Amino acid sequence: MENINFKHSIIFFNFCILISPLYLMLNFEPVIFCLFLILILGVSHGALDNIKGKKLLKLFGYKQTVSFYIAYVLISSLIIIFWLIFPNTILLLFLIVAAYHFGKEDTVFFFKKKFFISECLFFLKGSTVIMAPLLLKREETNEIFRILNFNVFEAKFFSNEFLIGMLCLGFLSSMYISKKESTNLKGVMIMDFFSLIILNLFLSPILAFTLYFCFLHSIRHSITLIFELDRSFEPGLKKFIIKAIPLTFVTAVIFLFAIYFLNNFYKIDEAIYKVIFIGLASLTFPHILLEYILEKNEKRT
Repeated sequence: MENINFKHSIIFFNFCILISPLYLMLNFEPVIFCLFLILILGVSHGALDNIKGKKLLKLFGYKQTVSFYIAYVLISSLIIIFWLIFPNTILLLFLIVAAYHFGKEDTVFFFKKKFFISECLFFLKGSTVIMAPLLLKREETNEIFRILNFNVFEAKFFSNEFLIGMLCLGFLSSMYISKKESTNLKGVMIMDFFSLIILNLFLSPILAFTLYFCFLHSIRHSITLIFELDRSFEPGLKKFIIKAIPLTFVTAVIFLFAIYFLNNFYKIDEAIYKVIFIGLASLTFPHILLEYILEKNEKRT
């Protein structure tokens, strides 16, 4: 796994370098392209949550899997409802949770300190995903947030100095987390950080996030799931694709239907932005909650 993750980071880092001048030459905003990448690759890394849900129910002694689906859909629905009522609060909470999730899941080795310390380090590491576009493409990023009725980052508190400080803390957190690891794993952390900087320096915020989310975060998480399904990569990949297709397809249909509905009230790009970020938030909260509860209960058994 260490060698695979190292090669993955090298490929992604070089991909970021190669695509940047290409995007500058084309100079267009591929929002629809980003949507389909997220629906095909991004969403699929959480498409085995139903299997993890069955495992969690088994740990608690429940046999009916329908209770898992009801709980998952209920949490997702509540996130959407609360977003419509309290957009600033819910999006800020989502960004905090997402930063922690990105920092933890993109760390390709086990790291554990005292509860509060490790969680803070993961948050700081993952916050690079959010702080980099705010620093390097502030106006374009805030325009997306305005479409989502979110204006928190327009406050004077989020100055360039603050954002630079957060990026420095993100890099230092990556270095601290990997200080006892091999050279390859240190290289993974360094390349991942600078890949995000390169993407957000040259690309639009939505494209930079999409490429990170699909080709680094989602693929890395999917690789872990593949090896959980089978110790050999090719059989595991086949099993993963077969098991991921149903929920990925259902999610894609729901996203597209939501865009069709919202297009009656907003421009198509605005409708896509809302569906991408509100949709991802509604999936991220139950996904992270499931991962957390399953991890805690597996340690007890």
